[in-house]
Amino acid sequence: LSIDLAGDKQTGLIGYRAKRHAGLIDVDRVNALPMNEYWEPIYNHGKNQLILDPDEFYILASRESVSIPPTHAAEMVPFNPLVGEFRVHYAGFFDPGFGAGLEGKGSRAVLEVRSREVPFILEHGQVIGRLIYERLTDRPEVLYGKSLSSNYQRQGLRLSKHFIQE
Repeated sequence: LSIDLAGDKQTGLIGYRAKRHAGLIDVDRVNALPMNEYWEPIYNHGKNQLILDPDEFYILASRESVSIPPTHAAEMVPFNPLVGEFRVHYAGFFDPGFGAGLEGKGSRAVLEVRSREVPFILEHGQVIGRLIYERLTDRPEVLYGKSLSSNYQRQGLRLSKHFIQE
């Protein structure tokens, strides 16, 4: 998978940076928290790159769309663990059916990204991870997707379901 730093064609939005001193999050409350109290939007201002500041937490999106077949699950892993103090896969699990059944379009992966001790430069299209597929022993009775009201099906860049999407 590679990173999308070109951003939304209309707004230029490429991601979000977490605010350092935000309130607590009640994980039982869905669509309840004002995004701007927890996140700072990041825009492409003519540069297709982003400098990650150490110990800051970012939400970004993959350039590619992902579609997981119903017979598999997948995990995002670093493409090369020797590339700096950089992590992109805190929530890197993809359920069977993620992005499937969308007329072949899939869903983009939302990436939780952090640089550790030094600034880290990301460039548009840079490879940041890969998916490892695991065949399931049995096909699930219910797949990830619309029938479950799955929050991240058909997604692009998106914050968790706890935040009011603007």
